[in-house]
Amino acid sequence: MLVVLSPTITLATPVNFNTNSTLAIALANQLSSEINFTPQVRQQLQAVRQRRNREIQKVLDSSQLTEFTRNLRSGDNFHQALDKLNLQGDQKEMVEAIMKISDLKTKAILSRYSHQTGK
Repeated sequence: MLVVLSPTITLATPVNFNTNSTLAIALANQLSSEINFTPQVRQQLQAVRQRRNREIQKVLDSSQLTEFTRNLRSGDNFHQALDKLNLQGDQKEMVEAIMKISDLKTKAILSRYSHQTGK
């Protein structure tokens, strides 16, 4: 859903989200092409991403959503598109919190998967 949305007003200094918090998502994306996750794990990871997207959509206003979608369609990845948004203080904090929660959920899923498979 969030891929369809995309508001972004370029700032002189773009919002920088914690790159450690995006590590789990990047790892999951990289691993998904290298490891055959079970359908259940794939579904769990997709559910985390979809919930993250819905929660972030609630934080953004309509012009930000439009710009975010435009950024995604122009080739920016999810995090690049978010970094370009002109987020206000509270918006930035909320988006960062949503991202951290999503990353923790992703890490938990990957951890359970690695324990189950011994990888």
